[in-house]
This record gives sequence, structure tokens and C-alpha cells, in this order.
Amino acid sequence: MDWNWDFTWHEVLPELLSVLHVTIEATFGAFAFALVLGLILALGRRSRHRWISWPTYGFVEFFRTTPLLVQLYFIFFVFPDLFGLTLPPLAAGILGLGIHYSTYLSEVYRAGIESVPQGQWEAAIALNFSPWKKWKSIILPQAIRPVVPVMGNYLIVLFKETPLLAAISVGELLGTAQSIGSNTYRYLEPITLVGIFFLILSYPTSLLVKRLELKLDLNRK
Repeated sequence: MDWNWDFTWHEVLPELLSVLHVTIEATFGAFAFALVLGLILALGRRSRHRWISWPTYGFVEFFRTTPLLVQLYFIFFVFPDLFGLTLPPLAAGILGLGIHYSTYLSEVYRAGIESVPQGQWEAAIALNFSPWKKWKSIILPQAIRPVVPVMGNYLIVLFKETPLLAAISVGELLGTAQSIGSNTYRYLEPITLVGIFFLILSYPTSLLVKRLELKLDLNRK
């Protein structure tokens, strides 16, 4: 099959550009949700109360060890029957991606928190800091700083998972390309352009993460 430039410029490209914002919204919406919930889960895992730490551990392990696609199906198709909660496709996708990746980010947070030297914890106690001030001013700034590159990598991975949202009727890039292909019987141009879009968007993000790492001087001893 030969590449058809007229088909590419006048049919494929306009349709893909019209849904590009959906992929971007799903990515950053889910990542923002994952950042917040991941921190909550990390703190829950560290709780001295077993009735908090054990359910949190079970939640994290469950979502990390079950397929993301199954979780998306459950949220979109089962929630209405089980809880009477019907979510729009994009909202369901953001929720599913956000919950799934929050469990991975919780482990990233936890690793960062555990890397804070013991002397910093003791200093907070000696200064009589409240728990909120201790975490806000001493622990979290030192815990998050070293794990920024890992979080950036998860952002890129999450971005590349957005094509799964086509399974729950979200009109993102890959789903739109498949629709074009099924209607025109030409898959070369739409699928190729989707790959180029993902490369164009993910590569600058990886460069931004590296630049942020250098700016924070994360390798400083």
C-alpha cells in the first residue's frame, strides 16, 4: 500500500488534531490525580495503625497486580450497576489511569521518604515541629526531590497507556485512527501518524524531566 499524502493532509491529520487534546487531558488529569492519591497511599502504608496500613497495602497490591484494562472496564461498565455511578468515558478513563498509577507513585514516594536521613527526623522532633510542619518543611521536600526523574518516567509511561481508553469509548488518538482505518480501509497513514504524535509529545517530556533533574542538581552528593 502506497502512502497517500492527500488522504493524510486532508482527512487523517485534521481528525487526529481534533482529538489530540483528549489524550493530553487524560494524561495530565490522571497524573495529577495519581500524584495526590499516591502520596496519601504512601503515608497510609507508613501508618502505625494496622487498620490503616494493612488495607492501604492491600489496595496498592490489588491495583498493581491486576490489568489496567480490566480496571477501566470495571469503572466504566460495572460502577453503574454496582454503585449507581455512571461516569462519562473521559472521566472514567482519568479515574482509572489515576488510581492505577497512584499505586506505583506511592512506592516512589515511599522510597523517597525512607531515603531521608534519620537525623532529619530527629531534628524535627528536637525543634518541636508539629506533624504537619515536619512533613511540609523537612521530610517531603527532601523525599520528593530525588524521585522527580522516576515520576517523570511514569508520566511518559502513563501517556503511552492512554490508547487503552479507546476500549471505553474515549475518542483519543489511537481510537480515532482505528475508526479512520475501519471506515476507509487505510491503516498505514492514521496509525503511522499516531506513532509520530506520541513520539513528538513524549520525547520533549523526557528532555524536560532531564532538565529538571539538572536544575534540582539531583546528583549532588
